[in-house]
Parts: sequence; structure tokens; C-alpha cells
Amino acid sequence: MKQLLLSLCVLSVVSTLTIAQDYKDFDDGVAKFRAHEYDAVIEMFSAMLAKPDHNKRFDEDLYFYRGQSYYHKNEYQKSLDDLSQSLTLNHYNKGIIHWYQARSFDKLGKKTEATAKYEEAVISAEKNKKVLAQILADRAQFHARNGDKAAADQDLAKAKSLDPSNKQVLDTPVKSTTPVTASRTTGDDKKTTQVIVKSNPSQNANNKPAQPVKSQQQNTPAQQNVQPVSTPAQQVNTELVAALASAYKDEKRYALVIGNSNYSKEIGTLKNPLNDATDVATELRKSNFEVQLVTNATYVQMREAMRKFHEKLTAGPMDQTVGLFYYAGHGVAYQDENYLVPIDADVKYEDDITRMCFPVQRMVLANMERSNSRMNIVILDACRNNPFPATTRSVSAGLGEMKRARGSFIAYATSPGSVASDGSGRNGLYTQELLKALRKPALSIEQVFKEVRMNVLRLSGEKQFTWDSSNIIGEFYFKFQ
Repeated sequence: MKQLLLSLCVLSVVSTLTIAQDYKDFDDGVAKFRAHEYDAVIEMFSAMLAKPDHNKRFDEDLYFYRGQSYYHKNEYQKSLDDLSQSLTLNHYNKGIIHWYQARSFDKLGKKTEATAKYEEAVISAEKNKKVLAQILADRAQFHARNGDKAAADQDLAKAKSLDPSNKQVLDTPVKSTTPVTASRTTGDDKKTTQVIVKSNPSQNANNKPAQPVKSQQQNTPAQQNVQPVSTPAQQVNTELVAALASAYKDEKRYALVIGNSNYSKEIGTLKNPLNDATDVATELRKSNFEVQLVTNATYVQMREAMRKFHEKLTAGPMDQTVGLFYYAGHGVAYQDENYLVPIDADVKYEDDITRMCFPVQRMVLANMERSNSRMNIVILDACRNNPFPATTRSVSAGLGEMKRARGSFIAYATSPGSVASDGSGRNGLYTQELLKALRKPALSIEQVFKEVRMNVLRLSGEKQFTWDSSNIIGEFYFKFQ
């Protein structure tokens, strides 16, 4: 029996380390993609896909990013193969996938297939105005190269009406003559230049393959998902930040922050969550969030706070509302759901958990998804030991990974199935580093949590791996300046 338990413990540790390494490799690969290091992306993600024991949840994104990288390396058939695989795995960003497929077919000279894929891209991206504007502006160039001036003008006019803040869309010229002049830029010079595009874009005047043109770094949230930021995370791209600040100047931000510390003796009092929640609420207010702070909440109080939070998100303007939910306190994973533990929870048996604890997937994420929020941010600093000793056999250590809701960014204090300490100072280690990152201007949400992850890993002696899960499309900055 002891040997069996030891084996299980070893397997658990190995599994956690494997997950953490996969996450680090994936994160590094995405950073390479954003830096336009496409050869490195292809090499890294190919190695991940080749590992028999890699975390399969990454596959849809591995094919998604590798497929785009193949496109930028002019390997269009490989790009099509990877993007098709990502679609098969039901990747959420279908608009971008169809768009890149259309561009690949266009490069291969397959006009019929490209036309069909452009149409699929437009349909898939119809709910995201900024991405749709980019697709329509690009399709306008496609129509122009193929002599359909009327269709090109129609697409470009619609693109400009959808995203009037996008300077590149506004400045996009469309000419019906051959050769067609298209607005492009180089990656090193952000000023617009004119590039002559022949009727066969894959060849030049000498009938030789054309040299690839580096894609322009876009100053809009939508384009960042396609042509990512090329500067290091610590550099401030003032043009990008200024454009984003202008685009989202009317954005409504609502946050529900809960911190539970004063549990019963049976469960065990926690030192930091009350401070954590209070400090996070203060910091979010400085980032223009309207914050509802609830501390030492009972089940009824948590449910009522969620109802008010959902009302705010539902009443907010469509595509101009952001919701953020933060929780610090005890949490448990039970039957494929994560539960937050109110201070009045009296759990003696396993089925008490579903009646007395607050479900994250069914109550928090589901309600945020059913609202006008364009982005739903959930931060859980609840990865502590199981507070219910009587349920040890069925309750997992730490929290489990949740299904991604539409437009959601989910952040955990540590990786699924692992636990984090409560901390010895005013704040827990995770929230301590989160607060520091939130105070830094001009960091995207991904950069904020990457910095948190790096610092928590370093300060914990590489024992605590933070975890993020995202399917957001647009951009978000806590502080623009």
C-alpha cells in the first residue's frame, strides 16, 4: 500500500512538472510569434506536438500559431494543413483561421478557394468589428488585384465604418489598374510605403519568387492577434497604447472582488485573503474599474453580489464593457467544477460541497458570458489545501482547469492540481506580485500575467507555477499610461 501511494505521489509530481514545462514552452513560443521569430515558433511547437506526453489541450493553439508562422515563411500548403487541423479541434478564433487560409489560397493562385475562405472569415468575425474591419480591408485588396473595383470599394467602405480608429484601414488605397498599388509597411519602419503588387503576387517581373514583405505592426486591438507586437514586453509602444486608449476611451469596467478569511475553526482561518481583496480593489479603482468589494462573505452574500455584478455587465454597452472577477480564499475542485468556499460552509459529506459552496464555471463564468462584456477576466487566488478533511478521497488538491468561456481570460495562482501557500506578509505571494504588475503602465493583460508568473516562479524557488487560460480576441490594458 505504501509503495502504491509513493508511486501515485511520484506520478502526480511528474504530471505537474510536465504540465508546467508545457505551459512554459507554449508561452515562450507565443512570445517568439509576437516577435516575428517564425522559424523558432515552428521548431518549438513541432517539438511539443511530437512529444507523446504533451498536454493535448494546447494542440488547437499549437496548430493555430504554427499555421500562421508557416504562412509568414511562404509555406502556404503547410499553413493550410495546420489551420485546418486547428479548425478540426474547434479553435475559437475561426475568423483569423479562415482569413489566413484565404490568404494562403490567394498566394497559391487558387482564386475560387480564396474567395470562399474570405467569405467564411467575414461570417466568423461578424461579432468582432475590429477583426472584421481588418479582414474586409484585406479582401478589398484581393478584389482589386482581381479587377473587381466595385467589390473592393464596398469592402473598404464597410471596413472604415466598422473601425474608424484604425489608421491603416482609413489610409488603405484601392486602385483597379494593373499593377495595383497596395498600402504595406515594413516591420522596421512604421511609416506607410507603396509596394507594387503584380497580377501574380507570388512572382516578380523576372518571374522569380517575390521576396516576402514583412507585415505591419498594427495599432489596433484586433490586429494584435494577427500581427503581434514586435517590441520587448518592457518597452512602451506609445503609438499602440495611444490608439488603444482612444479606441476604448468610453469603455465601462466592472469588477467583483471577494476575499474570505474568517472561516470556522474546522476549516481554518486564512491570514491574507482579506488584505488581498482589499488591496486588489484599491488598485482596480485606479484603473477605472467600478468595484464591488465583498469580504468574509456567506453563500447568500456571494450569490447576491454575483447578481448585482451580472446586472452591471448586462447593462453595459456592447463591445465596450469589461468584467473582472477576483477571489481570494479557500477553494476546492470537485466533480469537474471549481468551488469557492463561503465562510459559512459546513461541509461534512461530499454532496455538501455542491449545496454550500459557490461554483465558478456555472455561476461566475456562465453569468459573465451571458452579458454584454467583450472580455471576462477571472482571477482565482484560491489554490490552497483542501479545507474539508472528510472529503479527501473525492476533492482534488488545488483547483482544476476550467472550460474557456467566450472572450475569457482565466488566471490561477498556481497550475491545476497544485497548491499555493497563504503567504507570510500582508499579501499572498501571487497577489503580491499581481499588485506590482497592475501598477505598471502600458502592459497588455498577457504581459501583466507573464510578469506575475516570472516573479512568482523566482520568489518561490521554482515551486509555484502560475497558470493562465485565454481565448480573448481584443486587447486589454489595465493602465494605458
